[in-house]
Order: sequence, then structure tokens, then C-alpha cells
Amino acid sequence: MVVANRHLPFPHPPPIARPYISPTVKTFVSLPHSTEAVIPTMTSSSRKLQVMTPVPSDIDIANSVEPLHISEIAKDLNLSPLHYDLYGKYKAKVLLSAFDELQDREDGYYVVVGGITPTPLGEGKSTTTVGLCQALGAYLNKKVVTCLRQPSQGPTFGIKGGAAGGGYSQVIPMDEFNLHLTGDIHAITASNNLLAAAIDARMFHEASQSDKALFNRLCPVNKEGKRSFTDVMFRRLRKLGISKTSPDELTPEEVKRFARLDIDPESITWRRVMDVNDRFLRKMTVGQGSEEKGMIRETGFDISVASEIMAVLALTTSLDDMRERLGTMVIGNSRAGEPITADDLGVGGALTVLMKDAIHPTLMQTLEGTPVLVHAGPFANIAHGNSSIVADKIALKLVGPGGFVVTEAGFGSDIGTEKFMNIKCRYSGLRPQCAVVVATVRALKMHGGGPGVVAGRPLDHAYVSENVSLVEAGCVNLAKHISNIKAYGVNVVVAVNVFSTDTEAELNAVRKFSMDAGAFDAVICSHHAHGGKGAVDLGIAVERACQNITQPLKFLYPLDISIKEKIEAIAKSYGASGVEYSDQAEKQIEMYTQQGFSNLPICMSKTQYSFSHDASKKGAPSGFVLPVRDVRGSIGAGFIYPLVGTMSTMPGLPTRPCFYEIDIDTVTGKVVGLS
Repeated sequence: MVVANRHLPFPHPPPIARPYISPTVKTFVSLPHSTEAVIPTMTSSSRKLQVMTPVPSDIDIANSVEPLHISEIAKDLNLSPLHYDLYGKYKAKVLLSAFDELQDREDGYYVVVGGITPTPLGEGKSTTTVGLCQALGAYLNKKVVTCLRQPSQGPTFGIKGGAAGGGYSQVIPMDEFNLHLTGDIHAITASNNLLAAAIDARMFHEASQSDKALFNRLCPVNKEGKRSFTDVMFRRLRKLGISKTSPDELTPEEVKRFARLDIDPESITWRRVMDVNDRFLRKMTVGQGSEEKGMIRETGFDISVASEIMAVLALTTSLDDMRERLGTMVIGNSRAGEPITADDLGVGGALTVLMKDAIHPTLMQTLEGTPVLVHAGPFANIAHGNSSIVADKIALKLVGPGGFVVTEAGFGSDIGTEKFMNIKCRYSGLRPQCAVVVATVRALKMHGGGPGVVAGRPLDHAYVSENVSLVEAGCVNLAKHISNIKAYGVNVVVAVNVFSTDTEAELNAVRKFSMDAGAFDAVICSHHAHGGKGAVDLGIAVERACQNITQPLKFLYPLDISIKEKIEAIAKSYGASGVEYSDQAEKQIEMYTQQGFSNLPICMSKTQYSFSHDASKKGAPSGFVLPVRDVRGSIGAGFIYPLVGTMSTMPGLPTRPCFYEIDIDTVTGKVVGLS
């Protein structure tokens, strides 16, 4: 991940008390609240950072700090050894039984971190999430848990790099966080591809067998001369309305309905996955072997984190709930138009077995020794882009009353925070007290009409010299994000990730505009350069926001309205005047409605670089018509996702991928070059 101030660190740490001195213009900057009475001190279990200027590379910082044994982190959370399994010295799986034991305990405060519409470089959202938690835990003596998504290896080896935060606000060990971790993504890959194999195998066998032969193989006679149904077969029988318990009782018509799925190949939406950026697998054909003649069909690969199984993991609330969600995933339709599920294929139970360890969140730590739960990593375009419900629920119990759980929502708040509220909070039953919106002067200048920002190219002069009018013009984007989040009944705190080139006038303009737009507070932050010390003011502001919540959580739309009405409610929040549906989208909406799925929430799939569908439209565009080209369903995960524009679910590698930098020191065994 490229963070806001990675290459432009503060030359000197800012003093904690007022007044704050801008390192660029050497004059006073008016910040939101005086902390003269608050003397930040490290808690006894925290680690004091020795920061350097300029800020070293992320991996060098990560390698310079020896992590605490993970049992020490667990002990600080009052986690019993009975409730976690060690994965080496620095990672542990926190078992769901921890929540069961603490379920009567009052929750802590719940904070979600989103952002303004970002530049392609990213504005430091993960870094802010980690820095805020380091400030709360290491300096403000609060119980805190950071909840983050597990990064895909695609971006790690591709163009963005990892997602452990950056600078002096990171999760460690950084290399383990960004690579295999505890194998959850590998479990998703195996589960996804087992289901893909089951689909093609079932079509192959149905094509060459009669109904009776198919049934006899599905329900063979055992050694005692009897037939029986497996547990997963009873799920299909119930779906068909057949209450019989013995295979021998079925009529020929019932045998046909039970045994023959008759999958329409053109309707199959399930694709194979792998956790590598490989553009040449986006489209491919299967069934070209000599034994599969006549079974050729076009399909392709997605990246593993785009699998619906990842979204299921993120939205599930228990092992039983995960079993149900995996079994009800729809892979396509029969030729009669009936949805075909994983349980119809008989594989729902096996998928759950492959995922049984992945359901437990992974405990890690920040550079300053505060605890982190890493779990799930759904795409923020075609899925909801948030870490898991079970991690958040466990964390809220662990921190208890007065503690804080800070979780990150993917991309800008128009995508990630909207989906956090309308999808994740619906299924979890949780409500946030505060939403942080991460902004940078750089991004606001872009939205004010500045030149294009392109990853890998030097920034234009406009971004490294003072231009208050450009910042003020771009603040319309920030104001729109603030307004949208406030509509949920949640207090908004703006976190401005500062660059060394930002000036007093520019920073004050952002803060003033934020307050005028209705933010609860706006804070200048330097956690990338200084760790938790640089986010103490943000921590204080977030605590005040949480303590001053007065409204219930409000959703953007009710679930009992039509699919189109829900889509249009979200489009209106973007600034659209209306929605235009393709013929394919109309067809899919009608089908999902007939199949009984219209009561699911909506997960819009659109660009993260604009409120609109057009990435080139910056600021806060309005009056545009949002084009919905297709509508698809992640029925097991529990949402319908309209496709606005073209979203790639299998990224490609650039000319010079990140893997050019990544290697291992064969003397120390440490990874080098990760970013």
C-alpha cells in the first residue's frame, strides 16, 4: 500500500501540547483541541518507538522491532490460553469460544475508518487505522483492538504493495501479515476450486447417464443392501419439498428432480480462483481433454479475495451460520430457471470443513504492542470490502466498556463505509459511534481540478507547493463524504494525513471546511512519521465523538423495497439524478425477484476514484445517470451486486511489479523489499 506521507515525512516530531508548529512554514497552525492537560505516556505493556528522519522503508522499520510473543498480547486482552491457538511466536488464532464466554459483557466503542475519494496512490487509510489504535492504546491508556482485512498476495507482488499500514504505524511481523499469514486465503482458494470442480464434474456425469443410473450412483446400495441419503442430500430434498427419508421411496419423477440438476452452462457465474495477479487467466476454456469432448465452455479465473467464499467469511456470525451461507451459494441456474446451490451439488459440508480454521480471526500486534485482529479480505468493489463480523464482535467484548475497536472500510466512504453500514451492520447488529474520514491535501487538490495523479510518476508542482484555492475547491468531495456518513446518525471525525509540503494555510482550510460541513472534529495527523504519538489528538477527538453520540443508526434503505428502489437510493447518495439499466440488468433483476432474493441488501460495484461511474469525474459530481450494465448475486454471502462499469476481478502485473524488490537475507532469514 502506498500511504500519504511515505516519501514526505515530517523533518521533526510535532510537540504534543499546543501550539503545533508546521515543519514546512515554521509558523503556528491552529489545531482542534488543546492537549496541554493530557501528557501522553506509554502504558506498561507498550513498546516505545525510536523514530528516525527521514522515515525508513516499511520493511526496515518492521524488521527493526522485535515483536512481543503473541501470548503477551493475548494476556493484555485477558484472553485465556484455552481461547487461542498459537501459530508460531507472533500469531495466534482466536477461537470463537472466546466470544461465547464473554457474550454477556458490555461492548466497547465501535469506530469505522473510511476515506475521501482517493488518488491512485492511496491516502493512508490503513496507516491511520493503525496509528489511531497505537495512540489510544500506547499513549491514552485505553483498551483497544485494531480490526483489519488480510491482504491479497496479488497487490503485494503486483503494484500496490502490502496493507499492513506504513511508516511507524504498522502491523508486525509485516512480512507474515502480507504473505501466507495463517492460510485463510489458501483455504478460500481450495474451497472455491473444489466447488468449481464439482460443477463441471456434475455436468459431465449428467450428460452421459440416465436418471436411474445417476440416482443409483448418488445413492448406492451399501454392504447391508440398503440405500440412504447423506445429510447434505436432505437439504436438497427439503428444497424440492420432498419429505421422504429413504431413496427407495422416491417416485421416478422425484428421482429425476433429485438427481438431475440440469445446469445451464450459460448461467454459471462460479469461476476458479488463485491469489496471484495473472491477466492471462481472465478468460479461458475448460473441457478440452479427450474424455470431455462436447463439454467445452468459456470461463476464467478471479483473484482469490474476489471469491464469494471470502465475502461469506467476512459476513458470517458463527460456524453454523457459515455452513448455511456456504451451502446456499448460487452457482448458476437450471435450464428451467431454478437457482442451483452448493448444497444441490452436495459440497456445502465439504466447503465448511475446508474453512473450519479460517473462521477464527488471527491475533497480531502493532509496532507499539497494541493488539490487532486480522480476518477476511473481500474485494471492496464487487464485495463489501470490510474485515469480518466475528473479529469485530470478539474484539468489542475483549476491550469491554470504555475500550475501542477500530475497523477499516475499503476504498472511499461512498463504497466501503456505505457497505459497512448497510450490509455489515445489518448482519452483525452492531452500530458504530464514530466514523473517521481520512483526507489528504494532495487528494483534495486533485478533486479541486489539479493535474492527474499517476502511480509511479512524480507529482506535479501543484501538489508540492501552496495552493489554497485548489484545496478549497476540492473540499466539495470531503463535504459530500461527511454529509453521507452523518445521514447514518454517526459522528464524523476527519483525519488529515499530513505531508511535509502541506502548509499552514492549506491545513487550516481543510479543517475549517470540515467543521463547516458538519464534522464533529478535524485533526491533523503525523502517525506515519511518529507512530501513535502523531495520532494522539485524533484519539482524543474519536473518544469525544463516541461519548457524544445521540442518534440511532439509520440505514440508507429498508430491505423490503424492490431491488431497483435500493439501487436508486444508493445512486442518489452518490449524486446521481437517476439510474439506467441495460437489458441484461433488467433480466437479472426480474430473475432474482422471481427467485425470492429481492430482500437482500445491495453491494454496488463501481470505481473507487469517483462518486460517479466515471473515474475522471472528480470533486462531487451531480446530475449524472448511473448506468447499471448487469446485476449479479452473492446469495450465500447475502447481497445483490449491480455492476456499474467494468470491474476487473483478476488484476494484471505491471511492467515492473513489486516482486522486483522482494528477496530474503539468507544470513538472517529476514524478508527485504516488501512495501
